[in-house]
Amino acid sequence: MTEKEFKPRTKRLSWKLLVMPLTIVIVALISIAVVGPSHIAQAHGSLESPASRTYACYLEDPQNPTMPACQAAIAAGGTQPLYDWFGVLNSAAAGRTVGYIPDGKLCSGNNPKYAAYDAPRADWPATNLNSGSQFTFTYGAWVPHPGNFRFYVTNSTYDPTKPLTWANLDSQPFLTVNPEPAPANGVYTMTGQLPALTGRQIIYVVWTRSDSNETFYSCSDVVFGTGGVFPTPTPAPPPTCTAVATITNTWQGGYQANVAVTNTGTLAVIPWVVSWTLPTGVTLVSGWNATVTQDSNKIIATAPSWQHSLPAGSTTSIGYVATGTAVPGPTGIVLNGATCT
Repeated sequence: MTEKEFKPRTKRLSWKLLVMPLTIVIVALISIAVVGPSHIAQAHGSLESPASRTYACYLEDPQNPTMPACQAAIAAGGTQPLYDWFGVLNSAAAGRTVGYIPDGKLCSGNNPKYAAYDAPRADWPATNLNSGSQFTFTYGAWVPHPGNFRFYVTNSTYDPTKPLTWANLDSQPFLTVNPEPAPANGVYTMTGQLPALTGRQIIYVVWTRSDSNETFYSCSDVVFGTGGVFPTPTPAPPPTCTAVATITNTWQGGYQANVAVTNTGTLAVIPWVVSWTLPTGVTLVSGWNATVTQDSNKIIATAPSWQHSLPAGSTTSIGYVATGTAVPGPTGIVLNGATCT
């Protein structure tokens, strides 16, 4: 597609880049117990530049997309996969590729939620790239984890109107980053030399976690040429917010708590993901007002379908119950990959 077609609206780009310094207050109170089922979390991440299919269509606006490919994907799979553009994963893959992810399902990672993004068509939003040049890739890291990245590219057999197969990809990655770089402001940044190719291709990225079997897969549609223009997000001024973490109930062997985050900035955060760290031995039992999950010693609260946005001046309150000690309470709160202070 053309540069004009892909160039995202500044307002949409600013949503993902909001970084909010937080003031954290821990208040301990004693009352009654509440219990419920436990949850296991999944991390979050996808290629942002060049944009993966889910991220490019998210920037189009899930409610009002203009690109036909994005319109068709939403018609087939709904809007939730775009609000969860960072979640194209297979929880049992352990880094496996050929023989594990079936042909025709590479872009979804064989995850049925994202099946619409496997559709073979030549009009997915694409990024123009300079063939053979150095390029700085950015990969969303809203919930960072240790691991490695492998970057593959399609070969001369690739036809965008046919299902993507492993035979359409070079067998060896053109860029490997192991271990992963340190995340900053919600992204991993990696630089490498682009392949010397021409025309429409796919850059395929596999992010393998080293602390679990969870593996992420992403397809970024690109057009290789010379003199390409790289769409570059324009960060908004850092907004501000406050957070209050309150221990609302304690009992022998467990407690109930609430994490309230107020957006005191001037722009909405869409979608939002809040995470925090708990001491070893504390286990999540249940949570509410968000999709609340646990991954090792991290608690991850993902925006629910009915509240994707955290508007300026508004507050989201996330409640949870856990077993284990209530002191210390939540620490290291992170909003969309940015460490909150």
